[in-house]
Amino acid sequence: IYYNLKYMPELKRCGRCLKDKLYMDYHDNEWWIPVHDDRKHFEFLLLETFQAGLSRYTILAKRENFRKAFDNFDPVKISQYTEAKQQELMQNAGIIRNRLKIASAITNAQIFLEIQKKHGSWDTFIWDYTDHQGINSAMQRSWSNSSDPHRQSLSTSPLSDQISKDLKKLGMKFVGSTVIYAHLQATGQINDHEDTCWRK
Repeated sequence: IYYNLKYMPELKRCGRCLKDKLYMDYHDNEWWIPVHDDRKHFEFLLLETFQAGLSRYTILAKRENFRKAFDNFDPVKISQYTEAKQQELMQNAGIIRNRLKIASAITNAQIFLEIQKKHGSWDTFIWDYTDHQGINSAMQRSWSNSSDPHRQSLSTSPLSDQISKDLKKLGMKFVGSTVIYAHLQATGQINDHEDTCWRK
């Protein structure tokens, strides 16, 4: 279900998403909504690897630029990118121009396809880690000791640690535990909305 923010301004949302409409729209319509489409999984995975060391908002603001630059996040096409294509991407001011991250997108696309072949789909592979159930995370935040009541206290978990370790063994790059935790949030396996948020 897609929610139009224009008609729902009164909703109580996670405080960290209130930066502007772009962030609120992502929060209301995508964040922690379970994903079972492999192309969408790969889209989030690619964006989150580029997000490493940056803010989620930075990537959201450039998302459509990434979509155009990376062939609508098609892992088959990306897995076949040439050196010339990498050089083209390095000249694209609309994305994050990091040579290592661009190279990792190609490597990760190749491994993503290998996982699909072995497990039938990436969706089956990744959701097997949670027995195909979403985790409604009671994050046990210690906000009472924080000057920011909306501070998110977790960025990794034993689950993201394990998935990160497994993906690195397979050869994926920029898939540290923090990146994987963000992926689990984005694709609906971990629900980290604040307790008062309407999405919780």
